[in-house]
Amino acid sequence: MDVGFVGVGAMGAAMASHAAKAGHAVLAYDTDSTMLAAAAVGDVAAADTLGDIATRCEVVIVVVSTDDQSRSVVSALLDVGSKEGQAIVVAATNHPATMITLNADCAAQGIGFVDAPVCYGLKGAIDGDLVSLCGGTSEDVAKITPVLMSYSRSVEHMGPVGTGQLGKSCNNMMHWAACVANYETLSLAKACGIDAQVMRETLLKCPARNTTLERWDSTRFTWHEKDMDVVLDLSQQAGLTLPLFGAVDQLVKRLGPEQVTALLYRDEADYLGQKIKGRPISDVVSSG
Repeated sequence: MDVGFVGVGAMGAAMASHAAKAGHAVLAYDTDSTMLAAAAVGDVAAADTLGDIATRCEVVIVVVSTDDQSRSVVSALLDVGSKEGQAIVVAATNHPATMITLNADCAAQGIGFVDAPVCYGLKGAIDGDLVSLCGGTSEDVAKITPVLMSYSRSVEHMGPVGTGQLGKSCNNMMHWAACVANYETLSLAKACGIDAQVMRETLLKCPARNTTLERWDSTRFTWHEKDMDVVLDLSQQAGLTLPLFGAVDQLVKRLGPEQVTALLYRDEADYLGQKIKGRPISDVVSSG
């Protein structure tokens, strides 16, 4: 299948490489010529213009960062005149409302559209081990599945356009809540005399185990504000009060890689202005 990738930074380049290795004819495009040159290796070819992608590819995977960038790319593809029967796939994490609008624009020109954000981040992309969450018609999802499976362990059809992003938002809710819960849990352990890394390793053997804790050292805290903004906006539009996630939205902004490193590996950490330093439990609790 002729497949185009628009946006070949670290994530997009890895995904494109897997698609090429799976036997697809891959054409890549990026406005950053350095990134494009780095991605165009092996069986991945570089497109001179976005128009080459629009007119030559049966499936176009858009791997950008923001809603505005997704709008810009899809609009440009449609303006050029996309190939008949083409399916455009937004693999970025965006707002469901953006996907619904872009789907309408594509449908007006007879172009298929699927929102298919991914889970497991850069490591998952490099390993070809992502999970793709799809929103679109059964026909469009079936068409793109062979491409998505080249870089995914699983392709999940969540429902109509927009539900791929909704599914990703639900995953993000759990992930960022786990980040806060993990930090507070290990803070208590450390403050009462258990080494935080020992507690972490123990929890990974217990029912409290979670994948966020497994990957704790590599959590980059890059998109937490954007992710939680989408979650809270969706909950408001749905008429739901979610007090836990209102708190998560505020607390996760206080965390980052430096705080996690300090908690796990240094003598002292900080949380909400409180110093967290290990003391023997006998010095902390009162004997009964």
